[in-house]
Amino acid sequence: VRLGDFLRTPLDDLTASDAFVVAGNFPYNISSQILFKFLDWKDRGCELVGMFQKEVAERVCAPHGSKTYGILSVLIQVYYEAEYLFTVPPHVFTPPPKVHSGVLRLTRRSDWPSDVAYTDLKRLTKAAFNQRRKTLRNSLRAGGFAIDGIDEATLKLRPEQLSPEAFVELTRQLTRR
Repeated sequence: VRLGDFLRTPLDDLTASDAFVVAGNFPYNISSQILFKFLDWKDRGCELVGMFQKEVAERVCAPHGSKTYGILSVLIQVYYEAEYLFTVPPHVFTPPPKVHSGVLRLTRRSDWPSDVAYTDLKRLTKAAFNQRRKTLRNSLRAGGFAIDGIDEATLKLRPEQLSPEAFVELTRQLTRR
């Protein structure tokens, strides 16, 4: 057990074993940074259970097609089963925060795509969502991707319309050229 600032803890020194679990009540102002750091260590981070601001926890678990689906939703759902466990109301804290909290559990998937580099998937997902209201054709082109040969029907979609699996497949297509 190690207590401390997750963002400052060198994870390669965290444990002697290959796998680790992260549990905590995470500061709401850095929760996305914590989730991205956990993703950087996805090959060793087998589970995360924690309390986040409700909107962040919901965003992580959001299905494609929803307004809250975004970069974190895609990246986490590719590598982890994401479960929104329950909501914690403000009145149970002293002093009570102005927001509701949500408890989230991430369990590493055994079927994550080892043939796709996380850095490539992350770059493509960020490019797609950087211009969220544009079609993939426009956002990927603006992100520096050569989209020649990509299915026309896919390029007409907006990023929230693609499932995490579709983002993985698109990354395969764009990086195997």
